[in-house]
Amino acid sequence: MNGILPLLRQRLRRDGVQLALWTVGTVALAGAGYGGVQSSYGDEQERVALLATVMANPVILLFRGLPSGADDDQMVVFLLLPWLLILAALMSSFLAVRHTRGDEEDGRLELLSATPAARWSPSVATVIHGTIANVVLGVLVTAAFLANGAPATGSVLVGLSCTLVGVVFLGVGLVAAQLLSTSRGANSLATWILVGTFVLAGAGNALGTPSDDLTRMQSSWLTWLSPFGWAENVRAFDANAAGPIVLLAGAALVLVAGALALQSRRDIGGAFIAERAGRASARSALASNLALVARMSTPSVVGWVVGGALVGILSTSLGAVASEIGGENPAVADVLDKLSGGGGDLERGIVVVFFMMLGIFAACAGVQTIVRARQDETRGTAEAVLATAISRVRWLGDYVIVAVVAASATIAAGVLGAVLGAVSLTDGGGLMRDAALAGAGQLLPAWLFIALTALVFVVAPRLTIALGWTLVMVAAMIGLFGPLFGLDEDVARLSPFAAALTPTTTGVDAGGTWWVAVVTAAFAAGALTLMRRRELASGG
Repeated sequence: MNGILPLLRQRLRRDGVQLALWTVGTVALAGAGYGGVQSSYGDEQERVALLATVMANPVILLFRGLPSGADDDQMVVFLLLPWLLILAALMSSFLAVRHTRGDEEDGRLELLSATPAARWSPSVATVIHGTIANVVLGVLVTAAFLANGAPATGSVLVGLSCTLVGVVFLGVGLVAAQLLSTSRGANSLATWILVGTFVLAGAGNALGTPSDDLTRMQSSWLTWLSPFGWAENVRAFDANAAGPIVLLAGAALVLVAGALALQSRRDIGGAFIAERAGRASARSALASNLALVARMSTPSVVGWVVGGALVGILSTSLGAVASEIGGENPAVADVLDKLSGGGGDLERGIVVVFFMMLGIFAACAGVQTIVRARQDETRGTAEAVLATAISRVRWLGDYVIVAVVAASATIAAGVLGAVLGAVSLTDGGGLMRDAALAGAGQLLPAWLFIALTALVFVVAPRLTIALGWTLVMVAAMIGLFGPLFGLDEDVARLSPFAAALTPTTTGVDAGGTWWVAVVTAAFAAGALTLMRRRELASGG
């Protein structure tokens, strides 16, 4: 096939920074997390007690892996593997959509079609490009485990699982790009498939059968409907099973072949799921740019709001679980106490931890809205809007307003979910208060990342997508995993999510609320002020 090598070189240059950030973040989580888990759960008796508690409260397995023993290496896989798999899957699905449907929208594929390059060259180059990226990620994850003294066979299987799950979701992204007519829709479909299969694996684990010694779980049939479940059933450092590896490889081949088959049956710019026909004339409610931005952002905002409500429900309904874990395993109690900023009340601590996750969701909802402004700019739709009486500052300000509403609605849904989860609890009123305060505290961190992404959009538009998401991920890792990695509390609080206002027994801990508020205001003012002198930057 003509043109594959030049395309690969061009894409490696184009994606070098983004792929490096994804890979370094995943490997850092594997390496630092390995040492952190070992130091936090170094005593075998504590690890056995934790697994016994997990078996008694299987809802915890919705967010963790599959228990496969109480050894150090087995515990690391139980706690870390799902998150490593998620990072590989997100990297791969975004890469697939960017170089297929995204390039179609930007007109790149049409230009390539006018060259001697074969029809299949762009898609084949995407498959090779994505596979190489996942192989590199898998090799480095393996090296991170080996560097921590893990056995070679299990380390290779963990790295191979990350690689193959990534390639599976590369195929998911390729298929989504063939089905839907926009990159936004394709990314949304791929992400919802990722979230759905992740939850499916967790539910399958939760409904499984524990072993007699309460250190292993035999997952139910639901787990076998998810690539995450297949990777977890490799049981690295325990059974070291090869069967799930074959399943992952087979699924990847089927999805990639299916995407290529679908491509052969459509024209450039076409899709198998047609866009809904628009109205002949717009409603009066869509007479402003603000209304247009809100309308275009609604589907993604709804998704974040639903996710926020689920996080809120779990934050209070798991209060009894937190007390039981803390009573049976002091090491777990210590980690929860550090994550929540101290205070000693584990029920309140788990609410704070879940609401930190909710703040991350809210920041993602806001960042995604600002990223939409960059996408509209590169695709020429912003130019049509700015050709009217709308100023550049007002145009960007409308995206900021919608982003703030999206983040606030996500947190409000979380607070409402927490209230629903606390209704049946004995101390439900206290947990409702804690949830309301923790939710209010996470508003400013979410708004900070909206303002920061808007500033990046103004001063370095080409970095908007990569840097906007990377900054949220770095802050999330420091806030959620910093205490687990042994970071000093002052260092962990450099993350706005960890520096947020939190409830205490006597009132509230303001944390770093003031510096977060000042930085947020400065970033927002800087973005809107500099936008007055900024020209459109349509380059991708």
